[in-house]
Parts: sequence; structure tokens; C-alpha cells
Amino acid sequence: MDVEPGIEKGSTSAPQTPTPPTITLAAAIDLGEYKPDYLSTFPEWHSLSTHIQWEFIRKALDIRHRQLITHYAELSNTLEFSQKPAVQEAMKNVEKQLKALSRDKEKLYIEYSTKM
Repeated sequence: MDVEPGIEKGSTSAPQTPTPPTITLAAAIDLGEYKPDYLSTFPEWHSLSTHIQWEFIRKALDIRHRQLITHYAELSNTLEFSQKPAVQEAMKNVEKQLKALSRDKEKLYIEYSTKM
């Protein structure tokens, strides 16, 4: 009888997964997380004024944009680029993410402009 890795023979419970590390609101912003739905999971988000929330979102949008542009540049600098369809597909994916970011940014500008 084969036993799954992490489960001892005769054990009836699944292996315990380690709890993910906690992250702070500031760290999430610094990593480019800009979506208010996610940011609102941090308790301190609710104690911030709309203006400060918007400034955090703007900062995260800028960071995310830089991340995507950097990723795109790294992909385009791949050696023998024309012979690597997977890299070309990855670049298309980054382009889609940039377009989605642009749409999100516009939507958030409108949403937060009406709140202030």
C-alpha cells in the first residue's frame, strides 16, 4: 500500500500545512497590492481616512506598474527571444496585466474621487 508523503502509515488525518506568514498593510502596499477588497482585510485600513487610503492605493498602483514594466523588460531581454514561444506568451500575459492595471487605476480614480 502506497502512503502519501507527509502522512504516516495508519494516520487518518491529512498533513498539517504551515500557517502562512503574516504581512502588514505597509508591506502589502510595498509589494504592489492595490485592490481595496484585499487591503480592507487589514484592520488598520478601516481607521484610515479616505484620502490616506487613496494615497496608499496610488502608491501601490505605481509600484505594480513598475513591477510589470520591469518584468516585461526582463522577458524582452531573453537571449534568442524569437526562438522561445513561451517567453512571447509570457510577454503577452504581462501586456494583459498592464491593460487590466490601467482599467483598475481608472476605476479607482473615479471611485475615490467621488468619496473625497
